[in-house]
Amino acid sequence: MSIPVQLFSATEDHTVHFNQFQRGTSDRIRYKRVNERTGREVPYDKIVKGHELDNGEYVIVEPEELDEIAPGRSRTLDIEAFVDIDEIDPVHFQKTYWLGPAKADFSRPYLLLAQAMKKTNRAGIAMFVMRGKQYLTALKEDNGILAVHTLFFADEIRKPKDVLDVTPEGRAPRGKELDMAVSLVESMADDWRPKDYRDTYTARVNKLIKAKQKGRKVKVEDEPAASTDVVDLMEALQRSVEASKKKRKVS
Repeated sequence: MSIPVQLFSATEDHTVHFNQFQRGTSDRIRYKRVNERTGREVPYDKIVKGHELDNGEYVIVEPEELDEIAPGRSRTLDIEAFVDIDEIDPVHFQKTYWLGPAKADFSRPYLLLAQAMKKTNRAGIAMFVMRGKQYLTALKEDNGILAVHTLFFADEIRKPKDVLDVTPEGRAPRGKELDMAVSLVESMADDWRPKDYRDTYTARVNKLIKAKQKGRKVKVEDEPAASTDVVDLMEALQRSVEASKKKRKVS
């Protein structure tokens, strides 16, 4: 079965971007491609790529050589298998795109596939090429719409033991400590409402920009609370549970 579709990014970046200036002037800072030996600027068409080897030497690759082996842009999403969605570890998910039918005429097979995947709780696994890069993707149903999630390949996932400076050791907590921790978690249980959460840092950056534009100063936020002392863990848990219960009663 073939369904013509269109691909749209499901997310957008609201990060505030800055240019660089020399302090005390309105002079922009520009970066140049400079030969580190001669100090001279190098035109873009004179630049090649080099991959550093373990011995410190480089393998030089011409742009044309990369173009020759680059995968062509995908025109189709060929599903290789349908897997249980719950078997995909969230660490693999990278970016999400919405898929829409190319025309209204294709709505019926589009909805049929979406409902079949919803009913079976399965995602379609497919390889896809976009902007010269090959992606592993998972196609799944999301409230009647098909979504494509780009996934990290297995060899791109770092194991915790390989990157953590300190790994947790000792016997797993039990008894009163665990009961208290469970009580804290349960006292803070709530429904997942994404709209309840905001990017407060970006909001403060925008506030700072507007204030400086008008010649005003912005009040500095309070420092975050200090981390919990391990010695006072039980006491801290007790206080957290009580504070959470009081907060729930007020709200």
